[in-house]
Amino acid sequence: MKILDWYIIKKFLSTYAFAVLSMTFIIILFDTSQRIDDFVTKRAPLSAIMFDYYANFIPYFVNIFSALFTFIAVIFFTSKMASHTEIVAMLSTGVSMGRIMRPYMMVATLITLANCYLANVIIPPASVRRYNFEEKYLKNPYQNKDRNIHRQTQPGSFAYLESFNVRTQTAYNFSLESIDDKGLASKLTANEAVWDTAKNVWHVSRYVIRTMGDSGEVVRTGTSLDTVINLTGKDLSVRVNKLVETMGYREMNEYISMLKLQGAANVDEVLIEKHKRFAYPMASIILTVIGVALSSRKMRGGMGLHIGLGVGLSFAYILFQRFSEMFVQGGWLTPAIALWIPNILFAAVAVWLYKITPQ
Repeated sequence: MKILDWYIIKKFLSTYAFAVLSMTFIIILFDTSQRIDDFVTKRAPLSAIMFDYYANFIPYFVNIFSALFTFIAVIFFTSKMASHTEIVAMLSTGVSMGRIMRPYMMVATLITLANCYLANVIIPPASVRRYNFEEKYLKNPYQNKDRNIHRQTQPGSFAYLESFNVRTQTAYNFSLESIDDKGLASKLTANEAVWDTAKNVWHVSRYVIRTMGDSGEVVRTGTSLDTVINLTGKDLSVRVNKLVETMGYREMNEYISMLKLQGAANVDEVLIEKHKRFAYPMASIILTVIGVALSSRKMRGGMGLHIGLGVGLSFAYILFQRFSEMFVQGGWLTPAIALWIPNILFAAVAVWLYKITPQ
């Protein structure tokens, strides 16, 4: 590594760190001012506010806006270098633009890898603690308002419930059907099924079991029965987007397989989260190239024009990333295609801007 590399790396990392720290401080101030009444009303301990909430909120915030912080940092210190004719001096000594880009790409790649690690390893357990704090001190408990819920618990086994009460962990008008090659093999129906968090079983009350055999139908009734199926109260008690945010990469893949097995309608929501964890960090590399291409030359507007153009372009990129999720929800694109389209399009823009930059 040459002096030039260390010079750019130090400027990049210091400016990026300053952007992250300053914006994090501002966000915490605004968030505290909005939530202070809840903290006081619900008597949230100061240690819980600091270590359970904000200590776990900061990685989440930094990961979401890391690409924007990266872009602002690149625009800011590269524009300053250009205004001091440092870029021109480098090029005039025979250093190519590609050589100047090397330390930029090293830092951008490091930030991208760090964001992937945050999203898949650090943030999931941190989100558990943050959500527990929010449920206890900030937000009302989630209410599952879905009706007529159908799930395939395993091949040939299907669960149905008319509604689910999150507070009491009770499923109403519950039924469980087993189907084989000949058709309906057995069916359990009950007025209520309560999820037992201690035993991890469904406690069924006032049930009827119909079993189909070669000799005919056998009917058995009872007042109480415990049954184990591949469906838990937690699956029905937490919003899907919040649930998957608490899962590591391997756990999330297992959850996706289970949802596909159950025939759940919300598989795409989980797939969106899976692809976001890799598509969003890649924005740091793409926006770094765009930032260098925009700010490495002198312009009449100076640094202000660079920052204005850069921020506008970065916000367009980030908004495009967010809107791409709507194409999945509308059923027009698969999650993989929709989440990576913004990266592909803006990567093309980055290559074009780089090519028209003085080399």
